[in-house]
Amino acid sequence: MDFLLYAMSGALVGLIVGITGIGGGSLMTPLLLLFGIPPHIAVGTDLLYAAITKASGVVAHHRQKTIRWSITLLMVAGSIPSAIITGLVLSAFFEDYQHYTGVITTSLGVMLVVTAILLLFRKRLQLFAEKQANLSGTSWLQSNRVALTVIMGVVLGVFVTLSSVGAGAIGTVVLLILYPYLRSIQIVGTDLAHAVPLTFIGGLVHLSLGNVDYSLLGALLLGSIPAIHLGTKIGTHLPESLLRNVLALLLMILGVKYMVF
Repeated sequence: MDFLLYAMSGALVGLIVGITGIGGGSLMTPLLLLFGIPPHIAVGTDLLYAAITKASGVVAHHRQKTIRWSITLLMVAGSIPSAIITGLVLSAFFEDYQHYTGVITTSLGVMLVVTAILLLFRKRLQLFAEKQANLSGTSWLQSNRVALTVIMGVVLGVFVTLSSVGAGAIGTVVLLILYPYLRSIQIVGTDLAHAVPLTFIGGLVHLSLGNVDYSLLGALLLGSIPAIHLGTKIGTHLPESLLRNVLALLLMILGVKYMVF
């Protein structure tokens, strides 16, 4: 019965991801916690789940030539080392998962709140990015975007490894602001190309710590993969903006809960 429940949960999250495009981590990890899955298992399993489900998207974007690999490599240069270092810190400074559970839940809360804010103010951020584009590279952000890209990679490497949230939603907004000249499809493809290695390495970090449940992972994949494709097909017939706002408010509530408690 648990396997069936997790498969149905994977299908629900996959459907929502397909309709709204909101990252699975921000939905899947809180859902697993509500089911009583320990935080370290929820995060570790979700990271590998994310890497597997997003991999096919990278292949598709590569074929369409909608990935700016030079930008992806800048983000990877920051995120992969910081993800590995985060794992080493957890292993070296904490005796077992019980001692770093608080770090995981607090990080999850912070990332959920940040994700919710970005979803709610996405249009304003897009307008800001368009104004930046009109400055023809004279703004401080544009002048320092290479360094800022690597720095944001470092930040994402730490917090995605700790929470499994942010590789998609936050990464996309970072690219939108720093590279406003990119088309939307290029932003999605470039961010996805960064999210897969980051979540994979983060997942391996947790795998080395014993934080992955293979049965749970299989159930989530079984339910979500077909549901994502279904969601993309029916998404054009549903009020996406309304769904995004509702989900953003839900993520905000959950984020505050995990930050406070």
